[in-house]
Amino acid sequence: MTTIDVDGESAADGLLTLVLAVVEILVDALEREAIRRMESGRLTDEEVDRLGQQLAAIETQIEEIEADHELEDDVANLRGDLDNLVRDAIERLGEADGDDRSVADQFLAGDRP
Repeated sequence: MTTIDVDGESAADGLLTLVLAVVEILVDALEREAIRRMESGRLTDEEVDRLGQQLAAIETQIEEIEADHELEDDVANLRGDLDNLVRDAIERLGEADGDDRSVADQFLAGDRP
C-alpha cells in the first residue's frame, strides 16, 4: 500500500506542501476540462484567452510560493506519492472493467471508465 509522508522542517511546511500539491492537482483538472471545452467548441476565443491567462497566473503564483518556501522538491515528491495512491485506488476499483487499458490509465488519460 502506498503511504504519504509529509515531511518538512516544520508542520507548517508540511501543511503548505500538502495544500500546494492539492492546488496543483485542481489546476491540472481545470486545464483538462478547459481543453475538453475548447475542443467541443463550447468556449469563445475570448473565453479561451481569459481562461488561459487565469490558469497561467495561478501556476505562476504556485511556483512563486514553492520557491519562496523552498518546497519545490517536497511538492513534486508529494504529487508523485498522491498520483501513485490514486492509481492504486482506481486500479482496485476497476479491475474487472473489460477495457484493455487499466481504469487508472483511462482516468489519467481523461477518459471516463
